Amino acid sequence: MGIIVGTMALFVVLSVFSGLKVFSLSFTNEIDPDLKLTSTYGKSFLITPDQENQIKKIDGVASYTKIIEERVLFLFKDKQQVTYLKGVDSLYPVVNDIKKKLFNGQWLKPESYQVVIGYGIAQDFSMGIMDFENPLQIFAPKPGKGAIENPEEAFNKTEVLPVGIYSVSEDLDSKYVFADLGLTQELLMYKSNQISGIEFKLKENADENLIKSKLETIFKNKITLKNRAQLNASLYKMLNTENIAVYLIFTLVIIVALFNLIGALIMMILEKKGNLKTLFNLGTEIKHLRKIFLLQGTLLSFFGGVAGLVLGIILVLLQQRYELIMITPTLAYPVVFTLENVLIVLGTIISLGFIASLIASSRVSKKLLN
Repeated sequence: MGIIVGTMALFVVLSVFSGLKVFSLSFTNEIDPDLKLTSTYGKSFLITPDQENQIKKIDGVASYTKIIEERVLFLFKDKQQVTYLKGVDSLYPVVNDIKKKLFNGQWLKPESYQVVIGYGIAQDFSMGIMDFENPLQIFAPKPGKGAIENPEEAFNKTEVLPVGIYSVSEDLDSKYVFADLGLTQELLMYKSNQISGIEFKLKENADENLIKSKLETIFKNKITLKNRAQLNASLYKMLNTENIAVYLIFTLVIIVALFNLIGALIMMILEKKGNLKTLFNLGTEIKHLRKIFLLQGTLLSFFGGVAGLVLGIILVLLQQRYELIMITPTLAYPVVFTLENVLIVLGTIISLGFIASLIASSRVSKKLLN
């Protein structure tokens, strides 16, 4: 029973953390591309028509979008905030399905002075959409060198109209203001073919390494390429660390439960001492006597683990299907059934059960029988 309950608990908790991992990453998946290209040697780079034609010919690339990201100052009425202005072209909603995350309003029109803001920024500014009387002002530092004599001349300024509000997560809702690529280039005094990055949407089963290799060849190894996991390296690291910590904690619970197995096997060895002595006198070797209890303990661990896994799988599938346990009235505890978790739990139980049985069976010795 101890092994069954321990196994079930370990599997359920691993499934819950797998669900939480998928749930947490779903926020970034909505706004992060499959692959992102940036310059290795500066904030921006120039892209030629020939390079664009070569990108279009790469097998495995479904679509791509050119972007510009830069920190600028936003001013609305008497409030101000420094955050990222993200200039995007007309293909951005194709690469990143951002339209599904629009909380209010609509997506911006190409070649316009419209912007889409995050829900967090809208709250900070107490701002709505389609407010023609109070436009959102953007200030971007002018490129150049030397001392600034007139602060007013140090910035490029433009006024834009918020037409939509997106909501992804608390952090991302306060990070980006989306604007047209041409408007952003004009504000930052960029050339028409000057951008800060390219975001790619890949086809299913596309060879990511091959695509990276082709892109590096096109841009002569002057670029940095990151996939979704690399773009959110700290988040992935945190989630994996939490998963390992929980696995180790519940493995400790199973180890404590296996002490009962060790104790039960030792009690059985003492109880069957007379039978063991008879077998020994008939010529059975000590190592063969030990194998009896090693096999018994391993079988107990195996069948207890299988029974616990079956119960755990039933609980996880019921939670997936019927949402029995809720975090909030509208959000169920996320759980994910994976074969990987099944193999991890079964491997843990069998290996620890074997070690526990080996420890208990080692008590069978000539000294004990004499």
